[in-house]
Amino acid sequence: MRYTNNLFILIGTLILLASVRVGATAQTVQTNPSASKIEYVVEVKDTVTVATLANLADCYSNVPGIFTFRGSSRRDMPQSGTLKAKPTRIKSVWTFKTAFDGRETPYGTWGGGAGWTGQPLYVEWPDELVERQRKESPALTADFSKREIMVGSLAGYVYFIDYESGRASRRAHKSGNPIKGTISLDPRLNGNLYIGQGIPASQPFGAEVFNLFSHKRISMFGMDKRAWRRWGAYDPSAVVVDNFVLRLSENGTVYKLTTTEKEVKIHTTLRYRHRGSKAYGMESSPAVWGKYLYFCDNIGNVLCVDIETMQPVWHYDNRDDSDATIVVAEEADGVFLYTGSSVDKQGDSGYCRFVKLDAKTGKLVWENKIACHKMEFGEKKREGGMFSSPLLGRGNCEGLIFTNICGMGADKGTFVAIDRTTGKIVYRRALKFYSWSSPVALYTPDNEMYVFTGDVIGNVYLIEAESGKIVYTMRGGNNFESSPIVIDNCVVVGSRGREIHKFEIY
Repeated sequence: MRYTNNLFILIGTLILLASVRVGATAQTVQTNPSASKIEYVVEVKDTVTVATLANLADCYSNVPGIFTFRGSSRRDMPQSGTLKAKPTRIKSVWTFKTAFDGRETPYGTWGGGAGWTGQPLYVEWPDELVERQRKESPALTADFSKREIMVGSLAGYVYFIDYESGRASRRAHKSGNPIKGTISLDPRLNGNLYIGQGIPASQPFGAEVFNLFSHKRISMFGMDKRAWRRWGAYDPSAVVVDNFVLRLSENGTVYKLTTTEKEVKIHTTLRYRHRGSKAYGMESSPAVWGKYLYFCDNIGNVLCVDIETMQPVWHYDNRDDSDATIVVAEEADGVFLYTGSSVDKQGDSGYCRFVKLDAKTGKLVWENKIACHKMEFGEKKREGGMFSSPLLGRGNCEGLIFTNICGMGADKGTFVAIDRTTGKIVYRRALKFYSWSSPVALYTPDNEMYVFTGDVIGNVYLIEAESGKIVYTMRGGNNFESSPIVIDNCVVVGSRGREIHKFEIY
């Protein structure tokens, strides 16, 4: 049976009111007219836990490390590298080898290393948690220390690496299926690691929660029979808001969870689709500002959702598959979102629509239509446009935003700087090949910004951000689809050639 949007809103509202405790006040949801284009059902599973958020602060602002994709709930990569002087070189420090998964799946063989987005995490464990794990965890090695790297692998494992030595810091966790997205560590330091499987090589296939202290899986959520799309991948990196965990799936569902070190419960689900279309899933990670969740999907829907009610607040149509994660920026004249689309449903050529939206209303501030095309890569065609999540400029590049574009003009891959006020391209620099990897920033003592990025044939680049000058490039690995992180003057990034790398910038 097909329902009208009004009935979906009524169902969501009635379920929401049923979930409010006696004596609590239900917040009024101010819905933009654009949200009427979305059909949805909100289903509350937990009618005891109050849905109101007590703390709207970014849970990742004070964590000792990089705990989720792009390091914060705003996905704005707040942790930047520090340089002693203007850099001129990139040097390999260590290489960690992963297993190789040779299982044939309906979607090919996935091998090892890390793929898109595959960003590592970084933790500087507090002393008390170092001691706790040494007493409780059965998996630590002699190389376990305060500074630890964690990364999900296409080989179907999560690996733990000592940041200094590059050796295993604890026994790898066998998740069971290739992991394409970025794992996420709970910022409440309860040891919960949120793992999203990407390819079904075996069953069960879906979303996993693994506790580092006990080194045990505490939850495995497979195919959701109530989902409007029959697919169980979880590429988006989970995000924690107050006491809730938000997970997005390629089955077109948003899950609001409550978790402890031993238990995971579904609090509320949101299932949605654009009116008159089938449900599409999400591959990029959601961003958060205050009590609002922002995400885009595989057909170009950009949604703002109230986290307390789980109802859509506004909708924007970016017209094609949107894999680049949204970035939230607080600026002098408001709060804004930056995101871009790929060239997929448009055919062999079309436009990457890089847009700036008002975070409160969804109103378009500017759009840069960048002509792009699909690219030949072996026997396959790869999508054009944006897969790289944008990087906000700071220091001497405060007014710019940077990203990688695939198939722009005659270039296979292009690094671009865009003016955040006008949306105009300030400069473009051709790379040797295209890049899905998201750039990261390093700064000199004089606040001069430099960018590190990689491409899909294994080149790494050091770029002077203000001018776009490529300072240094070298062949650093196999295929850098994975997004890097930056610590001090070093970068850690995965390669699809069974490798995790640490590079020094100097």
